[in-house]
Amino acid sequence: MKVVIAGGGTAGHVFPALALADRLKAQGAAVTFVGSAAGPEAGFVPQAGYPFQALRVASAQTRLSLGAVKALWFALAGARAIRPLIAQSDVVVGIGGYASAPALLAARRTKTPVVLIELNSVPGMVNRIASRWASAVAVVFSDTAERLHRGVRVERTGNPVRVAIVRVPANRERLAAEARELFGLATDRRTVVVFGGSLGALHLDQIIAGVIPLLRDRTDLQLLVATGSAHVDVVRAALADAGDLPVRVFGFIDRMDLALAVADLAVTRAGSGHIAELAVCGVPAIFVPYPHATENHQEANARELERSGAATVLLDPGLSSEALAEAILVLMDDDVARAAMARAIQAWGKPDAVDRLAALVAQVAAS
Repeated sequence: MKVVIAGGGTAGHVFPALALADRLKAQGAAVTFVGSAAGPEAGFVPQAGYPFQALRVASAQTRLSLGAVKALWFALAGARAIRPLIAQSDVVVGIGGYASAPALLAARRTKTPVVLIELNSVPGMVNRIASRWASAVAVVFSDTAERLHRGVRVERTGNPVRVAIVRVPANRERLAAEARELFGLATDRRTVVVFGGSLGALHLDQIIAGVIPLLRDRTDLQLLVATGSAHVDVVRAALADAGDLPVRVFGFIDRMDLALAVADLAVTRAGSGHIAELAVCGVPAIFVPYPHATENHQEANARELERSGAATVLLDPGLSSEALAEAILVLMDDDVARAAMARAIQAWGKPDAVDRLAALVAQVAAS
């Protein structure tokens, strides 16, 4: 089976695609990637050992403008350039982002089957359009189906996560002990973990800095905070007012499996990747969606989890440290409610997402 995986634009798109590629390769498939020469895929994919065809692309526009014309021109030129590759393939997998457009257009021209992967509740423009000729769309959120072309086959596969994350539930006690040693956490306190994203979230970090003195008298809690490398000092400046509250601050946490194993509650943005990892590990969450995400898709992501009883949602605009501290304490003081949220988020998750995706791709390629 010859597979072309197309798209990218963010690490959140590329990493699930690489997980899928690894599974397909293990099953005997030949996988080639197509993406933007300027996107993260141009670095991550060759490092992973896969052939990569770089194209010149531009961000898709939702209105008539010079930028929209430029994006269309690059998409059509790219489609012509890779048409021979697409014609020789059994299936094209679009992973989202404007970098997937050339391959999806070429697939339509060559009548090559297409599987789309939509990671967010609100599908991107390219996937919305391409769902008109796709054989199937793999989604993470149930709400996505109503925003796609009516009649397209939709399968809720979930978002693939790293093998180390999938292994957390079965090894939680051992990993939590390792986490306490690595991060310098107390053994007799429950842990609230804060994730701002790999690049950080300045406003969320500022709010957390304000939360720290509000929790200083709690002898049963501790905080593990990943700020993003640019914002470490924002949170560390508040440690002078932490009292006896242990607060461990890192720019980036490489061992996310350890952080999730020790977490009793997470405070985080609502990107699809973070949500998938929390779900696999059964960690209840307070989501603070990034307010400037395209078409407000992070809030849409978070609301589905909220409706399922798996999370609390607080909106970033107008959010105060006092409101976040209160939300944290409400959950940390109610073990029954927090346990119910943990069960709900784990039930929502798909730990076998990569297997589901690989099976769907193989099925479409064979049809």
